[in-house]
Amino acid sequence: MVAVIAVFGPTASGKTAVAEAVADRLRTEVVSCDALQVYRGLPILTNQPTRPTRLVGIREVSEEMSVGAYAALAHEAIDELVAAHGAAVVCGGTGLYLRAALADMAVPPRPAAGVRERIRAEVEGEAAAAHERLASIDPRAAAAVHVNDVRRLVRALELAEAGHSLVPHDDQLWAASTRHPTLIAGLDVPPDELERRIAERTDAMFAAGVVAEVRAARAAGVSHTAVQALGLEEIATLPEQQARERILVRTRRYAAYQRKWMRRIPGLVSVDGTRAPEEVAEAIAERVESQPL
Repeated sequence: MVAVIAVFGPTASGKTAVAEAVADRLRTEVVSCDALQVYRGLPILTNQPTRPTRLVGIREVSEEMSVGAYAALAHEAIDELVAAHGAAVVCGGTGLYLRAALADMAVPPRPAAGVRERIRAEVEGEAAAAHERLASIDPRAAAAVHVNDVRRLVRALELAEAGHSLVPHDDQLWAASTRHPTLIAGLDVPPDELERRIAERTDAMFAAGVVAEVRAARAAGVSHTAVQALGLEEIATLPEQQARERILVRTRRYAAYQRKWMRRIPGLVSVDGTRAPEEVAEAIAERVESQPL
């Protein structure tokens, strides 16, 4: 039988409420697969669930977080819930973290001390030359990474120097294998409704005090991974109205990107996400019961 139910969808699609409703039906808990919800100090900005959720708020914003470190924690949490309750619910919108939670991925080790700093200095000093070097040792990665995408260019060079690739020949991210029998439910919300929800959530975020939250986080020091939280840079550097508008634009783009991810996930079951969370959870539960694996 299905042991893991993963609820995936674009931002503002209602994943959290649906996952919690599914967990309640199965008398288990939710494991987050959101790359930024792992950080304490940014609950408003990263839209963290209000009830206890595994792997939410487990790192300081000053700490780095890798996919490999996350995968180990996610596997432990999922295995514990499956053993204790017979099922676990996984929820999030970060494709790589979703895959890391559900499968055994060959995640390359972190670079040795000083390597990342050396490569970042190289990229920031002369990105075109760094990109050319990448092309000479990993053409596939160079073709997939834009010369101006500093973060991915640095990571691609790190991997290439270690004998790995940012774009492996076997696409492990979208492979069908999972550690436990799994059903992945993708929440389908029409673009116009999703835009309305994004705007509503953005307004609520500012009303809840996200500006003060970001200021406090930056004062404490923000790591290279935590700084990627959508909206953090805008709120920290722009007037509030301008930051709000920029966040809306970026969030819409990110949601469109997540919808593309959904179409690439093998075996994903599309579920109408416009209904109440309990109704969506019931539909997912029916699919679980009808699809013993």
